Amino acid sequence: MIETPANSATQGTRVGHAPFLFETQTDWARRPAGFTWQEVAAVATDSRDRVFVFNRGPHPVMVFDSGGVFLFSWGEGAFARAHGITIGPDDTVYCTDDLDHTIKAFTPDGRLLMTLGTSGQPADTGATSIDFRTICHEGPPFYFPTNVAISPEGEIFVSDGYGNARVHKFAPNGRLLTSWGAPGDGPGQFRVPHGIAIDRHGTVCVADRENSRIQFFSPAGKFLFEWTDIARPCQVVFDAAGNLFVAELGYRAGMWPGTSAPSPDATGGRISVFDPHGQRLARWGGGENPTAPGDFFAPHDICIDSHGDIYVAEVVMSAGGNRGLVAPDCHALQKFVHL
Repeated sequence: MIETPANSATQGTRVGHAPFLFETQTDWARRPAGFTWQEVAAVATDSRDRVFVFNRGPHPVMVFDSGGVFLFSWGEGAFARAHGITIGPDDTVYCTDDLDHTIKAFTPDGRLLMTLGTSGQPADTGATSIDFRTICHEGPPFYFPTNVAISPEGEIFVSDGYGNARVHKFAPNGRLLTSWGAPGDGPGQFRVPHGIAIDRHGTVCVADRENSRIQFFSPAGKFLFEWTDIARPCQVVFDAAGNLFVAELGYRAGMWPGTSAPSPDATGGRISVFDPHGQRLARWGGGENPTAPGDFFAPHDICIDSHGDIYVAEVVMSAGGNRGLVAPDCHALQKFVHL
C-alpha cells in the first residue's frame, strides 16, 4: 500500500500499514557539491546508526549520519564495481566487489583489514560471463560474489553469485570452512544466490533471485525450507524481532536477455515484510510508478537501523535505466522512517 497524505510536502509519502508504517524520504542524503552517484548498489548502518552508502560513483563509500548529513567518504580507486555492503557487530565493514571477485573488510574509516578471494581472478565454474546461465558447475570462491552475512560468532557467509551457485562459510580470520550449493532449482541449488542474512537462531537465509524464492539453511548448509511468495529477491535482512524484510527486484527491471516476466501484469520492484513463520505482514511498491516516492524500479539492497528505519538502494542504470526504461531522475536511495 502507498498512501500520500494531504500535507505530503512536509510529511512525505506513507507506505505499508501498522505496525509497519513508514514515511518516505527520497532526498534524505545531502551530498557535498560534486559528490555524485549513478546508482547505489548497497547500504548498511553501523552501531552508531551511521549510514554507509556503497555506490557506483567516484566516491564509492559515502557515510552519513541518520539525519542525512554527510560525514566522510573513502574507497576511491579501491573497487572494480560496488555490489554489496555489510557491517558486522564490531563495525567491520565488508564490501563485496563482484567484478573483482573479492570481499574486502575495512575499518569504518576505510582502512583495509582483510581480503577474501584473489583480485581479478574468478574461480573455475565454466561460466563465460556475468550471466548465470553460462555456469557449467559449482566452484570454489569466488566468481562474481554478491553479498555477505556475519554470524553472532563472527563467521563470514558469502553468497556467490552471478558466476557461481554457492554459499561459502569462512572463519573470522578468513579461513574457508565449508561451501554448499549447485546450479539448478532443487532444494539447496541456486540461480543467482544474491542476498544473504542470518537470524538470531543462526539460520542462514539466502535470496535465490532467479528462482524467485528464499531458501533457509542450518549454519552447516543443511537445507531446511523455502518461501516462494517472492519476486526475484535481491537482499534480505532481519529486524530485532526476527521479521524478515525483502528487497524484490520484480519482473520489470534487470531481466536477462531472452527472458520475460511470468505474466504481463507481473510485479515490479517492491519491499515485503514477513514474520518468522513466513506470514506476510506488509508489502509496498510494485513499480507502477517507479520514480514516485515509496515505489521502486530496481531495489537491490535493504538495511534497518536501531530505530526500525529502513534504507533501500536501487541499481537504476544497470537494471535498464541506461536503456531508457525509467526516467533518469529516478531515485537511487530512499529512507523509510518508521512511524
